[in-house]
Amino acid sequence: MNLTKPFHTAYRILHYLALNLRQRLPRRQSATFRSETPERSGISQIYVINLDGQPRRWAEIQREFACVLDAEGNDLGTRTTRYSAVDAQSVSQDLPDGEAVYPFYTLGDQLYVEPQPQALPDGFDLTRPICMSSAEVAIARSHIGVWRSIAQSSANYALIVEDDVWLERGLAHAIDQAWDEMTKADGGDPKFDVLYLSYAEARHGAPKELISANLFRPERGLWYLSGYVLSKKGAQKLLNLLPCRGPIDLWINQQFQEIDVRALRRPVIHQRADLVSTNSYSILPALTKIGVLDYGSTALFHQRPTCFPVFAFGRPGTGLSSVAMALSMLGYRCCSDLDRLPETELKALLAGKRGNFDAYVNVGSLEPHVDQLVQRFPQAKFIVTEHGEIDDPASDQLLINLLGADVVCLKGDETFRWRALCEHLRTPPPVASYPRVEEIGQRKYLGTAEAATPNPRIRQLRHDRSPWIAEPNAIWRGIRTISFEGPTRGSRIVFDDDLSEVQPSRWLLRNDTFPGNLGLFRHSNVSACAEGGLSLAVREEALGVRNFAAAAISSCGSFLYGRFEAILQATNVPGVITGFFLYRASPRQEIDIEIAGNCPTQLLVNVFYNPGSEGAKFDYGYRGTPVAIPLGFDASRAPHRFAIEWDPCEIRWLVDGTLVHRRGVWNPTPIPDLPMVLHVNTWPARSRELAGRLASNKLPAATNLRGISIDAFDVSTNVGG
Repeated sequence: MNLTKPFHTAYRILHYLALNLRQRLPRRQSATFRSETPERSGISQIYVINLDGQPRRWAEIQREFACVLDAEGNDLGTRTTRYSAVDAQSVSQDLPDGEAVYPFYTLGDQLYVEPQPQALPDGFDLTRPICMSSAEVAIARSHIGVWRSIAQSSANYALIVEDDVWLERGLAHAIDQAWDEMTKADGGDPKFDVLYLSYAEARHGAPKELISANLFRPERGLWYLSGYVLSKKGAQKLLNLLPCRGPIDLWINQQFQEIDVRALRRPVIHQRADLVSTNSYSILPALTKIGVLDYGSTALFHQRPTCFPVFAFGRPGTGLSSVAMALSMLGYRCCSDLDRLPETELKALLAGKRGNFDAYVNVGSLEPHVDQLVQRFPQAKFIVTEHGEIDDPASDQLLINLLGADVVCLKGDETFRWRALCEHLRTPPPVASYPRVEEIGQRKYLGTAEAATPNPRIRQLRHDRSPWIAEPNAIWRGIRTISFEGPTRGSRIVFDDDLSEVQPSRWLLRNDTFPGNLGLFRHSNVSACAEGGLSLAVREEALGVRNFAAAAISSCGSFLYGRFEAILQATNVPGVITGFFLYRASPRQEIDIEIAGNCPTQLLVNVFYNPGSEGAKFDYGYRGTPVAIPLGFDASRAPHRFAIEWDPCEIRWLVDGTLVHRRGVWNPTPIPDLPMVLHVNTWPARSRELAGRLASNKLPAATNLRGISIDAFDVSTNVGG
């Protein structure tokens, strides 16, 4: 749930007032929470799964339980046991055989729990493994650890809750009613294995059997495992059914046929709305692929830092580039790896004013002014990177200059860098691993990107706010630096393909979709064009997933920097998009060229930037930072050459060999810096804002792709030369 800060604050105030009011009102006494006796069992133990780094959550959940009394008149806080949760930062997906968690599951497992009647996975690979995120593995292992404790204890029933829940005031009454119904129906102590007190049903409802006025037995379709009662025999059964394959709340649905599961007719334990989940969900890209949700709208980044500004210094090779990326992943707008700052930015800092950035890393022109920065920003956080075992006189002098400042030293061989950095900045670490980024060094600053826009008719379109966008203003148009000559990894690959045949070593025809696409990409919609090259067609066709068929071709390999050119003639059918772009996920980065069928005289160029090294699940903003550029001709009337030139310092877009737009660093985003796949596609857009209303009466439509040329750095091994 993506909530704004004012709402968080208001919710916390209301939650605090509600807790105090509840503690002043007569507290409900529950007969179900009781010490074990030979005559009658009850819930005698409560386990709270809580991370070591979240003591506040532990204190607040204890306050929640203090509002309810047990059968003896004691508040339930006296029955709570804190279970130290497994930290996602310590989890490796490379688990040995015999582990309790097998970190792979499938799209088929997901659709078993929550079928998607509007997006049937016809033709999709339902069995391809999906790797659980570190957070999902950690959560599963935490629950399994509690199950082991219950299986070895003398308690017949225990309540398990995660630390981000709140208890409904009617909880005691609802549980007592359900317990009485189960006691009568089972002829004594309840015989259930798992009793859900907190859950969310699948979107179209959970198939279920009503068993009493306050209980049902689910067949599948219950999400969340954040509040439930587990019997001792249920714990033993679940342990015997291990390993857990997939997220714990998904996997347990697969076991409903093997265990006795019951659920209250309505949940009485709820997720707190004022806490943002730190989990990352591995299923999102797969659901995006079958068109269930828009990966771009999921906004996986929520964190906002509170300590400003941050200054980081160190010698080459001490991990400064990784520090810069880590700060970006924590939500800082980070200016890094420059020999000097723009003059306006430097003057603002030396005057004690906030500049365009929250953090400055490896900026040569700042180090001589460390004394002034300490004086001007007494609240600032300083970071110094050092070699592990090597004495460095320059670092020693820097630390002397920083006496009295709030400073932390990060050594190159330090294992727990997230912990040291986040404790210094008073922020929780993200789920993603600490970035290991190749050292960039200091790039030479050439000036702002102000003069780099040759066409005054270019229009900046609406974009979503994010920490990684520096809003343009009268004096800020990004940073220009010396262009990059070549990457330090990957081999250069050069080819000019007329696409007279689709070489399987180079190209892949797609058969997936995404939520904004009204069509399903089909192999059959890519065909040889009479004029040469390929025809990428869009036509009306009932396919189950969608009512239109579309076409897309992608490179088999991934590229890091280079020049990419396509000769294409776009369609002019309103509602249909012609795209030529580079893309990756985890983290999402993208460089686009798009031509909308309702305006083929205009070029849309776009950049999506999210920080992190390979595998970091950051995805913020579904519009990116788009720009509209008038072409001066109709791109649907004849073939034209469209090119993207991409290096670490700049992106350039060219049409028929003429530069039409360029972006430097922070103009308005950083430059994408991770390998991406090249795509060309034609598809009917759901968004009328993007391409107009779809003129289905003018279908079929087609984009003619005459050829693709690439001069880039290949970081894969499967691209033909």
